[in-house]
Amino acid sequence: MTEAYIVDAVRTPIGKKNGGLSGVHPADLGAHVIKAVVERTGIDPAGVDDVVFGCVDAIGGQAGNIARTAWLAAGYPEEVPGVTVDRQCGSSQQAVHFGAQAILSGTADLIVAGGVQNMSQIPIASAMVVGQQYGFDTPFGGSTGWAERYGDQEVSQFHGAELIADKWDISREALERWALQSHERARTAIAEGRFDREIVPVGDFTTDEGPRETSLEKMAALKTLTDGGRLTAAVASQISDGASAVLLASPEAVERYGLTPRARIHHLSARGADPIFMLSAPIPATRYALEKTGLSIDDIDLVEINEAFAPVVLAWLAETGADPAKVNVNGGAIALGHPLGATGTKLMATLLNELERTGGRYGLQTICEGGGTANATIIERL
Repeated sequence: MTEAYIVDAVRTPIGKKNGGLSGVHPADLGAHVIKAVVERTGIDPAGVDDVVFGCVDAIGGQAGNIARTAWLAAGYPEEVPGVTVDRQCGSSQQAVHFGAQAILSGTADLIVAGGVQNMSQIPIASAMVVGQQYGFDTPFGGSTGWAERYGDQEVSQFHGAELIADKWDISREALERWALQSHERARTAIAEGRFDREIVPVGDFTTDEGPRETSLEKMAALKTLTDGGRLTAAVASQISDGASAVLLASPEAVERYGLTPRARIHHLSARGADPIFMLSAPIPATRYALEKTGLSIDDIDLVEINEAFAPVVLAWLAETGADPAKVNVNGGAIALGHPLGATGTKLMATLLNELERTGGRYGLQTICEGGGTANATIIERL
């Protein structure tokens, strides 16, 4: 049986809203990480079979198949195609899945998978805002089938996160403790240089902008997002800009280009759950991945689960029984940011480097996504 190997994984520093990357065109952000992964590995860019990129709200500078645009903006051969994926927050993780599946099927040998998002230039839900001029208030309003199944329930990540906090009875204090830990872990990781190998600076911009010094007292003073709710901005992921990319290769490509694989794709899958809860699908996705591989949660050395909101992680911990000391050990999106389409391969880069730093074998990555789905990937360090 063939393998799909991870040869390298890179990312930009993550810029906060209107921060260090806010003025960079999305195509140039994508081109930056594409060039980095090509130059670091020494491959012939003409040998790439496809460029698969994640992106959400594909309008403006992110429209027109940003995967293709970013590749061409990098100056690479026109004969190499590109395709853009939208699985919401897991878009670039799905890009890895599609790329690995192509390699595992024997139809490709070398894939650049990644993602890009400039949320400063194109705010979240911009595609829906544009859609309003055509008479669509929401993606679901006016659909008879949707209404028959789900009625007129609110469909939003904020509502879903509150539902999760309520269902798993997660207190506001517990949410804020996790958020505080995210910032503390991220600041420690930056200070110790844990991200240095994965980050490719953009000009003078070299360091993630999101992590900050805060306290439980400061968080407790914030107003909740809804009256009587438990969530505040402090326990949500940050609006961010960034790009990331992974080079995937077959055994044949490894031999042809003299590459050194750093990990192999051990498992990839995606599962769905209630779209009203929206953010709970990492729970069944993780269970499915473990069942398919025969691994237990204790066999997993490190976990990267996207911190869209703190209750996502805490509910997942309650259901899986995972050791919190293995989860988001360098902080998560609450501190480091969540550049939607780029987050999947950003987390993959961090997971790979941390497995190497600590000597772990298996790493699990999972991301909650709009529509109530989640990807799950298990990688094995080589």
